Amino acid sequence: MPVCWLISEEERHEPIQLPHLQTVVLGRGPETTIKDKKCSRQQVELKAECNKGYVKVKQLGSNPTCVDSLEVGKDNEVKMKPGQQLQIVNQLYPYTVQFKEDPTGHHVPKRPREPASEKEENSREALRIKAARQAAKVSSPVSHDESTSVNETAGHWRHGLKASMQDPKMQVYKDEKVVVIKDKYPKARYHWLVLPWESIPNLKALRGEHCNLLRHMQQIADKMVHQCPDEGLISFRKGYHAIPSMSHVHLHVISQDFDSPCLKNKKHWNSFTTDYFIDSQDVIEMLEKSGRVTVKDDTTELLKLPLRCHVCRKELPTIPSLKEHLKSHVPM
Repeated sequence: MPVCWLISEEERHEPIQLPHLQTVVLGRGPETTIKDKKCSRQQVELKAECNKGYVKVKQLGSNPTCVDSLEVGKDNEVKMKPGQQLQIVNQLYPYTVQFKEDPTGHHVPKRPREPASEKEENSREALRIKAARQAAKVSSPVSHDESTSVNETAGHWRHGLKASMQDPKMQVYKDEKVVVIKDKYPKARYHWLVLPWESIPNLKALRGEHCNLLRHMQQIADKMVHQCPDEGLISFRKGYHAIPSMSHVHLHVISQDFDSPCLKNKKHWNSFTTDYFIDSQDVIEMLEKSGRVTVKDDTTELLKLPLRCHVCRKELPTIPSLKEHLKSHVPM
């Protein structure tokens, strides 16, 4: 029978074995090296069913645990399979699971079948799927995925960038290292994403050896700005979301007019106009200096800040009033 391992995508520690049908409780502590106080010491309960190839994930803590960025919900339970991503709390601390054959050949006996329990489990699973679909309809992610359909959510929408970067209709530039695509839900008149072909899940996975790649990404971002017909009229920023909603590192190249119907709420605005948005050069300098990118534990709080004009810092009560105010700063 295969052996199940929980793998930290950020390589925070060695893989953790999840024994067949045994409950493992994880959270803040030395085993995960998580120090974030928003993560409970008993944040999540995991139970591997190695003969079936999945892990049952139950959220115990009060702050959200996610599987593929879909919130599990306190005291709720979902199934996680290889290829999906577990985020321990607040879409942070990503993990995957792997099932590998036991080299010792040790046999773990199967539980005897209990028809009544199996029927109850199927009923509960149907309710969980229904709840997940309802949650997908009302969720409002930070970036360009708010209009993702339920079918795409079921198909791991978090990995949507990997599909888009392979789509010739989405590509506006590509070379041997990177590809540039249009953001599906642009938050400004001009909004591109520069993605490396190399598979890098997020900023925390970056290391010093990626410096040259990120410099190249920045050069291509500069090239996109220079070829824009409104370059002399509108300013641009190039940077990364500290905690992106989509898997795979991507550099945003975004004009500062923010003139787009896709910019709908405070999270959208603050994700590009606060320290939640990290300039490309700052990321490169962090890698050069310390070999990794540091994201503060309370970064998500920046998304809750009041709406302020990014030019004059005037506070506005609503997105419509903010957009009207922006007309005084940006050529229309």
